[in-house]
Amino acid sequence: MTRRPRRNHTAAFKAKVALAALKGDKTLAELAQQFDVHPNQIADWKTRLQEGASGVFGEDQAEQQVKVDVTRMQAKIGELTLENDFLETALIKAGLLSAKR
Repeated sequence: MTRRPRRNHTAAFKAKVALAALKGDKTLAELAQQFDVHPNQIADWKTRLQEGASGVFGEDQAEQQVKVDVTRMQAKIGELTLENDFLETALIKAGLLSAKR
């Protein structure tokens, strides 16, 4: 018996199979035969879909982290702008930089 080469399924395919399993119209064995995937794999995708479904309707940790990072970056931009203005003024007063920039 020869082994089948390893297959990589797309996220869309996994979602389609998992949703079909959630519907409950067919058994895992029937779905496995229809989609040519092992029943254990379908059960795993179904479980992962159910666990990750809450992220669709609410904010998950990644989105909250992005919001915090944006706030921190905006604060850093303001700080650097102040430093640049201060240094530019100091260089102009020292005669090392022309005022016509």
